[in-house]
Amino acid sequence: MSPDPKPLVVQSDGTLLLEVHHPAAKDLRHRLAAIAHLEKSPEYFHEYRVNQISLWNSAQSGWSRDQVLALLKDNARYPVPQALIDKIDAALSNFGRLELHRNDDELILTTRDSEDSLLAELCGRSALQSYLRDPVGDGTFRIDPGHRGSLKVALIRVGYPINDRAGFREGTALDVELADGSDGRERVDLRDYQSSASDAFFADMGGGGGSGVVVLPCGAGKTVVALGIITRLKTETLILTPNITALRQWKRELVDKTTIDPKHVAEYSGQEKQIGPITIATYQVMSHRRSATDDFTHLDLFSDHDWGLIVYDEVHLLPAPVFRFTAEIQARRRLGLTATLVREDGREDEVFTLIGPRIYELPWRDLEQGGFIATVRCIEVRVDLPKEERQNYEAADRRHRFRLSSENRKKLGSIKSILAAHAGDRTLIIGQYLRQLRDVALEVGAPLITGQTPQDERDKLYRAFRSGELPVLIVSKVGNFAVDLPDASVAIQISGTFGSRQEEAQRLGRILRPKSDGRTAFFYSIVTRDTRDQEFAARRQRFLMEQGYQYDVEERLSDAGSGFPSGDSGQEAATRTADTR
Repeated sequence: MSPDPKPLVVQSDGTLLLEVHHPAAKDLRHRLAAIAHLEKSPEYFHEYRVNQISLWNSAQSGWSRDQVLALLKDNARYPVPQALIDKIDAALSNFGRLELHRNDDELILTTRDSEDSLLAELCGRSALQSYLRDPVGDGTFRIDPGHRGSLKVALIRVGYPINDRAGFREGTALDVELADGSDGRERVDLRDYQSSASDAFFADMGGGGGSGVVVLPCGAGKTVVALGIITRLKTETLILTPNITALRQWKRELVDKTTIDPKHVAEYSGQEKQIGPITIATYQVMSHRRSATDDFTHLDLFSDHDWGLIVYDEVHLLPAPVFRFTAEIQARRRLGLTATLVREDGREDEVFTLIGPRIYELPWRDLEQGGFIATVRCIEVRVDLPKEERQNYEAADRRHRFRLSSENRKKLGSIKSILAAHAGDRTLIIGQYLRQLRDVALEVGAPLITGQTPQDERDKLYRAFRSGELPVLIVSKVGNFAVDLPDASVAIQISGTFGSRQEEAQRLGRILRPKSDGRTAFFYSIVTRDTRDQEFAARRQRFLMEQGYQYDVEERLSDAGSGFPSGDSGQEAATRTADTR
């Protein structure tokens, strides 16, 4: 009997297909994560991508060219294509040719090989001249510490990522531990994958460890990973969050899950501006300035305090001003957290060089199978555009077609049917357009949270929803991110941003926390058939389908009393399963 074929199919464009059920797959996928990015994880084959940034990640982790090629060749079912070998050679030959070291209080940029004339060539480029203007001799340059990050960005844009070995400041010491149960609070123990993510942060990825991005789905406990790192570093920490709701959740988690004195956890927001040993701020306040020509109002928060760690929650949302600040504080350890490192602006390279490499990631479906996140059924419900609206739709331009089809008033009937079928379940209705959301709120008798809702009112409604007092809650885009609603088991998406995969993943994340009774969660997307709404829905769904989720398509709804979704009625099957491969 012939032995099992090897588990990996390696393609010339950098695609790696890993056969999930192969005996060697479980061990191999963790090693592949060091050299390639996981892009799709359907049931039978996980798809990884070897690209320039993933190879630079591997080099920063200490992988050599020979080790990368050995991993591929030892596990490839067919010979590794020469085109991919050439791609690997080109990327790895550039990484680390330039190294940044600390010499007392000075930063020195040098070449790995003293015979390399690369710096002499680069200092003639106009984009680099402002950084490379203080030669020390022997082809090395003294670098202004304030330019550490911006120089790294400038060089990565010309294809030469720096191997940054200049290290980090320790920051002011802070006595803090994870809660051990001795004071009546529940003991906090990191799950195996959370411990692995924490360990990866401290691995030698330039400067002895201390920068990088952890990618885990909503509900998997990214906050707990951060708490584990904070309690290992024992240093004063700045945490940046996308909104005030997330800020308050971080505050609760710190007080509930660590030994930190509550008075040492400070809020720095539009409502309150305090600084403490652990300070939690919002991206909005950090990006504030009085006018486009003024300096950023709160820039000093980064530089004037002796932080040993900066945590970027939802790092995929990082606004441009915070990129700028981060470029100026490269001496601080940096941790990014995200469910999906998909940036619509294409700035993944800046996340890599300014925050750090992608240091840990785990397939969503693995966490689901382990019971760490909820099992979810994804369903697209299609409705017709009313005949009287079709003429307006056909006459509109592409942007207005999208809005007209997104706000289709026939969606309301589907919303009511879904609510009836899930009576008793805690349900979120999520949408993009405020007029549409207000109409739905009036029709179904549920409260609505928008950007204009006062924070105290938001907190009150979220508490009522968590307690079960409020079974249905309607939210605008403010509900996309960092809203901890652990018992939400149904989400109904009625409109969204143009084809945003990131948004789709975040909205699913609202219902991913495992349910106390183990029940399945439902994620509904109501779209208008044969319109721009349906086209963009397909784009939004792409990310989830790549994670192995299957979208069922409902062409009609059953009667509310007979259960939902409908089964085969004996007529032509109304439900079609979307292709996930």
